[in-house]
Amino acid sequence: MTDAFSGLDPDAFAFYAELEQNQNKEWWLANKQRYDDRVRAPIERLVDELGGEFGPLKIFRPYKDVRFSADKRPYKDHLGLVTADDSAASYYLQVSQHGLMLAGGLYQPAREQLARFREIVDDNRLVGDLEATLDEAGESGFTIMTDNALATAPRGFRIDHPKIELLRLKHLAISAQHAPAPWMHGPELVDRVRTGWRTVRVWNDWIAENLPTAVEASR
Repeated sequence: MTDAFSGLDPDAFAFYAELEQNQNKEWWLANKQRYDDRVRAPIERLVDELGGEFGPLKIFRPYKDVRFSADKRPYKDHLGLVTADDSAASYYLQVSQHGLMLAGGLYQPAREQLARFREIVDDNRLVGDLEATLDEAGESGFTIMTDNALATAPRGFRIDHPKIELLRLKHLAISAQHAPAPWMHGPELVDRVRTGWRTVRVWNDWIAENLPTAVEASR
């Protein structure tokens, strides 16, 4: 029987701060039990608390796939947790030295999904609902992810388009970052994550209602 969730271990943030400076096998092996007990074990208990509402969840492995990456550091600088259904918009949680990030949506949308999103942005009859949904998420501290956005306009759109910032997006995901805080080390964290992910659900519902599913996009 899994113990009840009682919060993140305060050492989790320090672990990742140290790992950033010690990206080597010797340090990892010396601290592997620390990772299992103080980083991963509390997240496993959190999975048990959240799975009933948000469905099956999976914890990402701590090792990076460096085969095709210029960054050859072997260990991830965070622990990631995501919903297991990769055919729908996701719910995501990340623990790192910077604290806790809650997120969700489509981090890697299919080409057809991104094309439809841009059609909506370009349609004055439809973009208002999109912006209202993002504003609602913004009231709870979530913003659209702009990392890796295009530097210019996507093909077929003007650089001076009034909604150019939305058109440039490559990730259709929202996130909220929380710096380390005392509430993360107690059971209150469960309710905080639930509340955050319920905000993400508003965004995910918009995606489900307006964009083709991953299965439809692959046909």
